[in-house]
Amino acid sequence: MTLRLATFNVENLLTRFDFTGFRNELRQDRTLQLLDIKNEAVYREMEVARVVAATDDTRQQTALAIADTFADIICLQEIESLHALEAFETNYLFRMVGDGFKRKYLIEGNDSRGIDVAIMMRDRTAAGEEIEVASVTSHAAVTYQDLHLFSPDVGRTEQPTSRIFRRDCLEVSLKIGGKPLSVFVVHFKSKGGARGLAAPGPQDNPDPTYPIRRAEAAATRQLIEQRFGKEGVRTANFAICGDMNDFMEQVTITGDRRQGYTFTPEAVEGSALTVLAADGFAENAVARRDPMDRWTHFHARGPEDCHLCQLDYIWLSPALAAANAGRKPEIIRAGQPHRTIFPPGQAVERYPRIGWDRPKASDHCPVVMELDIP
Repeated sequence: MTLRLATFNVENLLTRFDFTGFRNELRQDRTLQLLDIKNEAVYREMEVARVVAATDDTRQQTALAIADTFADIICLQEIESLHALEAFETNYLFRMVGDGFKRKYLIEGNDSRGIDVAIMMRDRTAAGEEIEVASVTSHAAVTYQDLHLFSPDVGRTEQPTSRIFRRDCLEVSLKIGGKPLSVFVVHFKSKGGARGLAAPGPQDNPDPTYPIRRAEAAATRQLIEQRFGKEGVRTANFAICGDMNDFMEQVTITGDRRQGYTFTPEAVEGSALTVLAADGFAENAVARRDPMDRWTHFHARGPEDCHLCQLDYIWLSPALAAANAGRKPEIIRAGQPHRTIFPPGQAVERYPRIGWDRPKASDHCPVVMELDIP
């Protein structure tokens, strides 16, 4: 039973306007920072105009990237609401794929900005197999103490009763042509510093968000082990899909446009995702690609900090990995902005009206894999 399964962080699919930038410059779009805006009423008018002007191109490109996956099921991140997803599918995606993704599921999670994980799917695969939904379960309410994952490093920012997942771990139980498949959709805590934290000790990971992501990965693993049993995990059909905001390797970029670029693949120490890889619990399917060609995100904060990395994952259970041993996932990069630096031989034709930095389909690339369900 062949299925095309994809994941994509669509970057802020919102239906609301954010006016907080008038008082908080960190939340203000860089376009408006160039202008002298006298009062909040004028700011609101200009923010509305900016968003409306930019959104149409962006969402056309987002839809093109989804269409290019030819997915039967796609896991999504950064969706504000089911209403936002319905409006996007009706007004943009439908024009590219037709009457495709009729079923959509989103349960409100924990994110303070209101961006949630979601999943949408066709009634049947392209091969004609029925896609049945047995259950959709949110794990957003799970706490550190529920899964015994509270630790001193987590305690620097969290309480035992704090919820583990920054968004959710959305569990979707399916049958594909009568065969079971469970998909877990996640969006882990983003990397970055946190104000007001004590400095890490000499043995600590320097990223203060690392303990949270590691707990999210451990919680995802525990939930799957609870579902199937530790021995049953070996034979179960499951996939973990989403933006995990972490990576175990990167392609470091040095140089410039005039002199040329050098690309160096390097291992990265201190990844939270080793929890999922340990003891063969699951396989990062993207790791089947060449080390220079696994990236789904371009990161640049000036020439001193520039790299390509994989933030977006399809982790396969041992049974699914074995049943699809000869297959590799695809990464759709035509929606990347022109500022993204591609290694030699990887350049693609961008979608129409892609900009240097924006508009773009997303700051992430969709990942899709064709799978046989054993």
